[in-house]
Amino acid sequence: MSQTAALRLRQAIARTEDATRERIPIGRRPEEADDLLGTFATDGALGFDPFPLLQALHDAGSRAVVIGQVAGIMHGSTELTGDLDLLWDGTPDEARALRDALFLCGCTELPDLDSAQVGYRVTGASGDMCTPALPWGAMDVTPCLTGAETTRDPAGFTIRYAAVDDLIRMRRALGRPKDHRRADELAQLQTRPGRADSRRRFP
Repeated sequence: MSQTAALRLRQAIARTEDATRERIPIGRRPEEADDLLGTFATDGALGFDPFPLLQALHDAGSRAVVIGQVAGIMHGSTELTGDLDLLWDGTPDEARALRDALFLCGCTELPDLDSAQVGYRVTGASGDMCTPALPWGAMDVTPCLTGAETTRDPAGFTIRYAAVDDLIRMRRALGRPKDHRRADELAQLQTRPGRADSRRRFP
């Protein structure tokens, strides 16, 4: 299993740390991000480190899939972010795994996982946990769970993340300015030499 996508994310987190080292908190949470700049312009980018939660998801046996801009970064997007969004299947077994992972990361107020979309916060990361029951424009995101890519982090855990074709469709379905911009970027990346046949199999 390739480490390419995990290494891209590691590099992006290092870039985020460098870019925000002298930034002063402005009191703007990731959920208050605008539709143009995204969560990198919020305080969520300060100290953003999704890796403890990603490892906890692996350790808890979760099958949740990374979506949003973190997944975009893993496919080669250059835009940075300040939150980690996840897609999961809404089943009781997966809910238990998610709760275990959040608990492992020090979450003391576990979110209500009976909802189609719920925010969470742990040390180093926050974001939304979504199920296919959440309206996603005209798109059924259920296949994004079974069609997810996997990558192996150098620390020894596996990360599941949305396949690039699915991620582009998710972006188009949401339709915000940042989604169109990032979908266009991913589509352009896929047309580069050596990348045309990489869909669904991209590491």
